[in-house]
Amino acid sequence: MKIVTKACRFAAMLAALVLPLAVAAAAQDYPTKPIKLVLPYAPGGATDFIGRTLAQYMSTTIGQQVIAENRTGSGGIPGTDYVVRSAPDGYTIVMMDPALVINPTLLPSVPFDFAKDLQVVSRVNSSPLVLVVSPTLPVKTYAEFLAYAKANPGRLNFSSAGIGTTPHLAGELFKQRAGVDAVHVPYRGIGQSFTDMMAGKIGFAFSSIAGAVPFTKDNRLIPLAVTSLKRSDVYPDVPTMDESGMKGFEVDLWYVVLAPTAVPAPIVAKINEAMVKALAMPEMKAAFGKIGAEPVSSTPKDGAAFLHSEYEKWKKVMVDGNIKEQ
Repeated sequence: MKIVTKACRFAAMLAALVLPLAVAAAAQDYPTKPIKLVLPYAPGGATDFIGRTLAQYMSTTIGQQVIAENRTGSGGIPGTDYVVRSAPDGYTIVMMDPALVINPTLLPSVPFDFAKDLQVVSRVNSSPLVLVVSPTLPVKTYAEFLAYAKANPGRLNFSSAGIGTTPHLAGELFKQRAGVDAVHVPYRGIGQSFTDMMAGKIGFAFSSIAGAVPFTKDNRLIPLAVTSLKRSDVYPDVPTMDESGMKGFEVDLWYVVLAPTAVPAPIVAKINEAMVKALAMPEMKAAFGKIGAEPVSSTPKDGAAFLHSEYEKWKKVMVDGNIKEQ
């Protein structure tokens, strides 16, 4: 029995010595094959554009091809879960949006815990929304809009691309902060609601800048404020919500890249380094700028802290507003 026990202890000690060496060797050689960047939404949207642009420039900075792959499904959950369950070797990563931190409160259950099963590699971007209103409303500024909304409780409605989406929660946050009573009307896509907004059936919406620009450039919709703390290069003459009097109001349609928790730190560090270099390229900034986004990188630690703060922020909005999937 003692011989067996000693043998087991020796094997454990040997494994404790060999495993770190094996991990270090794998990290030193990484990457030796293409890396898969999962985009958990359908092709053609902002996620697809930003993800494929990032993959293109990362392929240069990391020395291997980064392949963007769409794995669609409700709320980005199936695609993200696929990465959670993938081999923790750094060759399968995912880019996800605020639904990552919204779904745990919105839905009865999610098959993974983003804080335990995934680790942040880096943030990717900052993309404010823009508050747009119907041209049929008797308002031209944010102050006039706020006064009108308060004077007409329950008569205004606002649209979004669905319950629990960032534009929806931006509207709910506005309602809670401003003390405004307005009715949410979900659509299949925010763009589909713009026809109704132009006709006066919808009063306002918080839209992605990319979605709003085609309608605001010819005044079919009126942009009143952006949700970043600094003005957008796309709308330099449009004030921020903060400037307009709602201090600290900030809503960001961000993306982050994540890897399974068990991916070794040295490999995560290599991916992070490649991302930081790619996001610093002038070409990347120009590409993102076309849709009102700005490249923003981070350390894994800072990225994790950012996710936690966003989770707490939107959890409070949903709990206070009694918002659940219907």
